[in-house]
Amino acid sequence: MAQPIEIKFDVQGMNCGSCVGRVEAALLKTSGVLAANVNLANGVATVTTLSGEAPALRAMSEIGYAASVTQTVQDKTAEQALEIRQARHRFFWAAVLTLPVFILEMGGHIFPALHHLIARTIGFQVSWTVQFLLTTVVLAWPGQVFFTMGVPALLRRAPDMNALVVLGAGAAWLFSTVALFLPDLLPAGTRVVYFEAAAVIVTLILLGRWFEARAKGQTGAAIKRLMGLRPTTARVLRDGAEVEIPIAEVRVGDTVVIRPGERIASDGTVFSGHSSVDESMITGEPIAVEKTPGDRLVGGTVNGTGALQMRATAVGADTTLARIIAMVADAQGARLPVQDLVNRITAWFVPAVMLFAAITMILWLIFGPDPVVSYALVAGVSVLIIACPCAMGLATPTSIMVGTGRAAELGVLFRQGDALQALQGVDVVAFDKTGTLTMGKPVVATVDALGADEGVFLRRVAAVEKLSEHPLAHAIISAAEGALPEVSDFAAVPGQGLRGTVEGQQILIGNARFLAGEGVEIAGLTYKVQAFAARGQTPVLVAIDGVAAGVIGVADTVRPTAAAAIKALKDKGLRVLMVTGDVAAAGETIGSSLGISEVVSGVDPAGKADVIRNLQAGGATVAFVGDGINDAPVLATADVGIAMGTGTDVAVESADIVLMSGDPLGVLNALETSRATLANIRQNLGWAFGYNILLIPVAAGLLFPKWGVMLSPGLAAGAMALSSVLVVTNALRLRRVSGV
Repeated sequence: MAQPIEIKFDVQGMNCGSCVGRVEAALLKTSGVLAANVNLANGVATVTTLSGEAPALRAMSEIGYAASVTQTVQDKTAEQALEIRQARHRFFWAAVLTLPVFILEMGGHIFPALHHLIARTIGFQVSWTVQFLLTTVVLAWPGQVFFTMGVPALLRRAPDMNALVVLGAGAAWLFSTVALFLPDLLPAGTRVVYFEAAAVIVTLILLGRWFEARAKGQTGAAIKRLMGLRPTTARVLRDGAEVEIPIAEVRVGDTVVIRPGERIASDGTVFSGHSSVDESMITGEPIAVEKTPGDRLVGGTVNGTGALQMRATAVGADTTLARIIAMVADAQGARLPVQDLVNRITAWFVPAVMLFAAITMILWLIFGPDPVVSYALVAGVSVLIIACPCAMGLATPTSIMVGTGRAAELGVLFRQGDALQALQGVDVVAFDKTGTLTMGKPVVATVDALGADEGVFLRRVAAVEKLSEHPLAHAIISAAEGALPEVSDFAAVPGQGLRGTVEGQQILIGNARFLAGEGVEIAGLTYKVQAFAARGQTPVLVAIDGVAAGVIGVADTVRPTAAAAIKALKDKGLRVLMVTGDVAAAGETIGSSLGISEVVSGVDPAGKADVIRNLQAGGATVAFVGDGINDAPVLATADVGIAMGTGTDVAVESADIVLMSGDPLGVLNALETSRATLANIRQNLGWAFGYNILLIPVAAGLLFPKWGVMLSPGLAAGAMALSSVLVVTNALRLRRVSGV
């Protein structure tokens, strides 16, 4: 049975929201396509399909859009630079050719002396002929981009923004050409030309596209900076010799030589050497981290003054940096639920505008003053030009691109784009304890082996814990001295405990519920558990061969920023809980120290998910912050799952948002970015829709009956171009969102 795959396509030729709707509609009608999401800001279509890439490529080609498969996340700096140069080149020549047209036609209206000078010298027939020649070149050369896209769109009866420009500028040029060369075809008193309107329309829209291209080039700044962290070459040992090779040729298992000050080529573990490494790109911490043999290294981080050799464990797309870049790219290409409404509107917007322009012209022809043809033409062309839905199409994706990019710079990765919208509506934030509000690097504080040899007891427990990923396991392993014995029949019960056979004895390790469920009598350990918990230590109960054998008290250090994060969230009016599998006394002690009054303790992974469901059933929108493998179910259950980047891969994969630094204050950065981005989207949509609602009637001549004011096609073109530029510029303000 065919399995769905996700394919990304770079799509050329999309200029407005109606283009997005048209491409999506074509893709969704394609056999095998299950889902399609098209982003106008970065020109990427993300398609989930059962039938491969060919049908989707064919569907886009049939409606006039060239597309190619994007294999990996790429730095599009060179491509964007070319687009900006081409847009600038088109505008420059259009402006050079349009300026004489504008001076010849409009200069006489502004300066009567110039009007008389033209009449006395070259005459208006020659003036109009010059305007005709220059305007024709404008439309056929720099303005050709509109006709090559707009005319086919009209022939397919699927008009877009280019079609509106073609109709507007083309109507002005055609009417003027008839007035110049075939004046007898027009009613008496209507022989005027609008060559300057056609030329100015094209020139100003090209100016807007140049500004828009420049602004859009800045929306992907986060991706560019992340791409810049990747080294281009690496030094590896091959046959005992040090060889410099392209980074793409590094393979898992290679021994990579890292000199002082170099960026680390890929993920790996230190093989030999000692140094400090700047990991601020991952953790946000400015203090370098000491690295010795066995320690983990992350590709893209910067080595300090020591020399290192490492064994590559992940290369290419599997490295941490590559995964971060992919997460940011996916988030930037996401479509929020609000975009569906925008796409539905823009799908019929262009045809509606064309109909409205036609009605406008008819009404002017019936009720307008003489010369009615001129007034009708001006009003109809102005409506066509000013109503372009470019700003509508850019309003949401540009804000998402800039907002998620800024979040990445603050150490917050939105893995799921809709989490950006969901997070701003959260009213409850629930935290896991170990590894989330605490450092997740606990140490053994107390060992009570009930009179037995503590060293032997601890080694046997540590042998079983060595096979576990729980943060408490590392503390017990570190406390054990000497070689650890072999373990057989190992099994883990998530959220409860472990079992294994060591030196012929069955060892059970876990909480009271786990041991009781295994038939162990634990009444004699109850007071010890209470005493440990009262001191803020997590009690780990141990049974050997079905008999209670002791308790290990493990203490974890509260993260330095945890209390400040909790207070800041409360100050924002959010309800804060702690949900932990630890015993009640330990949970209450940590919660009290952090200012958390609502603590739910002693719950397994399923119980944590139940706590979240109960909150949701009461009408709350819940974000859960966790880090361990046992947090994966609850992270998936919450409305928004937030994982510490220092946690397990399973937790990270189950989350909607990842905090790379593992700092609880990152929750505030995520919340602030979410709220700022959604506010920015609302501003953009308000401007885009309000602009059209207010100015389309003005373009149609609403102000003429009372004040005699008509909006010229040139001003309409300028206003339309300005609308798109303002939307993109407003989105770029998100780059100034400050972190805590």
